[in-house]
Amino acid sequence: MTQQITLDELERYLWQAAVDLRGQIDAAAYKDYIFPLVFFKRICDVRDEEYNGYVEEGGEDYAQMMIQDSPIQIPTEAHWNVVFNTSENIGQALVDAFRQIELANPGKNIDGRMVGGLEGIFGDKAIWTNKNKMPDHIIRNLLNSFNKLTLSLAACPADEMGTGYEYLIGKFADDAGHTAQEFYTNRTVVELMAEILQLQPHESIYDPTCGSGGMLIKSLTYLKDKGEEWRDVKVYGQEINAGTSAIARMNLYLHGIHDFSIVNDDTLQRPAFVKGGRVQQFNVVLANPPYSIKSWNREAFEHDKYGRNFLGTPPQDCADYAFIQHILASLNEDNGRCAILLPLGLLSKVSELEMRTNLIKSDLLEAIIGLGPNLFYNSPMEAMIMVCNRNKAAEMKDKILFINAVNEVVRKNAESKLEPQHIQKISKAFFEKKDVEHFCKVVDKQTVLDNGSNMTISLYAMPKIEREEVLALDDSLSLWIKQSVEMNQGITNLINML
Repeated sequence: MTQQITLDELERYLWQAAVDLRGQIDAAAYKDYIFPLVFFKRICDVRDEEYNGYVEEGGEDYAQMMIQDSPIQIPTEAHWNVVFNTSENIGQALVDAFRQIELANPGKNIDGRMVGGLEGIFGDKAIWTNKNKMPDHIIRNLLNSFNKLTLSLAACPADEMGTGYEYLIGKFADDAGHTAQEFYTNRTVVELMAEILQLQPHESIYDPTCGSGGMLIKSLTYLKDKGEEWRDVKVYGQEINAGTSAIARMNLYLHGIHDFSIVNDDTLQRPAFVKGGRVQQFNVVLANPPYSIKSWNREAFEHDKYGRNFLGTPPQDCADYAFIQHILASLNEDNGRCAILLPLGLLSKVSELEMRTNLIKSDLLEAIIGLGPNLFYNSPMEAMIMVCNRNKAAEMKDKILFINAVNEVVRKNAESKLEPQHIQKISKAFFEKKDVEHFCKVVDKQTVLDNGSNMTISLYAMPKIEREEVLALDDSLSLWIKQSVEMNQGITNLINML
């Protein structure tokens, strides 16, 4: 009987392999080597477990026949054991195995979309044959590390394997520092977003900048934890970074998710999911787009053939509203809803005033949720979640909910996160949509328009400040803006009276 690995053992085991690379390559590149090996070892061990089960059930011939229907095919010459027993040119042996596995597992065209498949999933294969960076003895150490444990389903169930993989993603984010955000979003923030969107069975879910796939997985976990059917949810994602998109696909597979379509390409320039001359629409969209990118094709977006520039064309130095408009265009007309993690500055930037005004007028905006500082790696920045809905409740028509959750954060072991009570408090306020002093307020959209379309959260929901407390710069500025707006409105009213 196979002994099950504890989660602590799994996490130590996975991280130890990465430690073997210290001093050999840059920390930001760990993921490019470790993730393919984790996936390779896992699928081979699961295949062996499945095959041995068939042998016990009906013998070798029966097993050979039944294994042909396995979700992932492993050619005999591409098995982990073959590579592990290679004594020289090990990097090339790995590359050969990766290529054979990818070719043996093409995606399936289902209802006009490519589902699953392992093409390109092992990422850049050239890194394994560069002997200056990865000589045989380093690869041998890695293989020895990974060979210490069996990663079969009996030893390591899908949920545990997925948790271990997420742990590794987080550890790489810590180690890589400034490069982390491109593939990792604080999972407690993602949990809040999933709680707010409440994915339902049979729905579709989409992340246009999916990174390592954590947002998609957390949304499916939301369903699983409730005991509801999650396997028939159609999962879509797009990611511009080839290595990161490969990690997302591995991540989904290792969480036991097979019905997904993840495409490696530029979402703004070449959206992967298109139907009837427009971008495809989904029930749930969630995203953490790259913040304020400057290198993008603004001219093409200005004349976008998919009509995604319906709020206006963003400035060249900040593509945030291009991603916002892409997401809004991707919402199902009947019940499409989205949650987007964005910089706080988008709520008041002068250069985006026209687009912000058009967004408010569209009445798609349901809520703005301000988050606390330090929820992102190597950045003290505060961010917000923009929630939009094509089917707002009647009582929220022409209204926007502002939630000031800047104080709902805890910092432990040099890491900031939302704890369960924070997520519960914020989500409760979102669903109840009642005014709570110093925390949240429902505001008529006309009021926001009258305030010059300024959506600075503290204009509408100012957190409680003790009299002795010295205001931070951001809070001082927000208070000054609020009082300036009130003063200008008072002067206008006085002039009208006169």
